[in-house]
Amino acid sequence: MKKNILSSCLLKSIVMLIGVAVSVSVLAASPEEAIKFRKGVMTAQNWNMKIMSRMVQGQAVYDKAEFTKRAQNLAELSNMYYEGFLIKDSDIGETEAKPEIWTTMDKFKAESAKLVTEAAKLVVLSQGNDFKAIQMQFGDTLISCEGCHVKFRSK
Repeated sequence: MKKNILSSCLLKSIVMLIGVAVSVSVLAASPEEAIKFRKGVMTAQNWNMKIMSRMVQGQAVYDKAEFTKRAQNLAELSNMYYEGFLIKDSDIGETEAKPEIWTTMDKFKAESAKLVTEAAKLVVLSQGNDFKAIQMQFGDTLISCEGCHVKFRSK
């Protein structure tokens, strides 16, 4: 019995160490890869925002299932892009990211968290039938995107 518990603990420890090693190797991307990753995620965010924007503005027919799908995509992407700023020297190169991201990383992280929160709220509301509330939350989500761009993106 004791041998099984010890074996189980040893196996769990090995699995955790492998997980940590894999996580660290993912963050060992080059600065160029990090910039490319960020641009890709933000392009995908923009893609989904534009589709939802057309629906809430009446420029496209509102399709609840499609809107919810786009809101879910945005929420997932919003949880991802921050990773691309954690790579050493990814402030150098072809990037529109302001240096303030790396000199005030706590502020940047807090600003990034606002988008995560607002996008999650949008997902929840998109599953309901209150179109006015969806429009309002879409606006709040857009404001959180723009707030980060104003503070942390060069144009």
